[in-house]
Amino acid sequence: MVSGVALIWPMLTNNHSGVPSVSASEAVLLMNRARLFILDVRDEGEFVQGHINGAKHIPLANLEVRIKELVKQKNKPVLVYCQRGGRSTNACKILAKHEFAQVSSLQGGLDKWTEANMPLVKD
Repeated sequence: MVSGVALIWPMLTNNHSGVPSVSASEAVLLMNRARLFILDVRDEGEFVQGHINGAKHIPLANLEVRIKELVKQKNKPVLVYCQRGGRSTNACKILAKHEFAQVSSLQGGLDKWTEANMPLVKD
């Protein structure tokens, strides 16, 4: 699994914001090859309308104060998403500041995920 992530990781670094990003199809590859931790940083109302299966929900506004909830994920690949990609980029920067080793943002957020016909779940 680690070697699979190592092979895909260079693709993730092609982003002008300085934050690695992945497309929906690349995210699915990561989900299948690694123990990927998925973080949804959208607001509560957005989250309940549908989210990626297994995603942990922490709104961006609360991420700094709730960062201790994520300490166990520091050395895992982390995929962060929001609705369109802006908030997830900011969340990745926060995670990197707290020494998370492998963070990436879902390109285009959940909008692009659903455009690619990827599944959502509702709790």
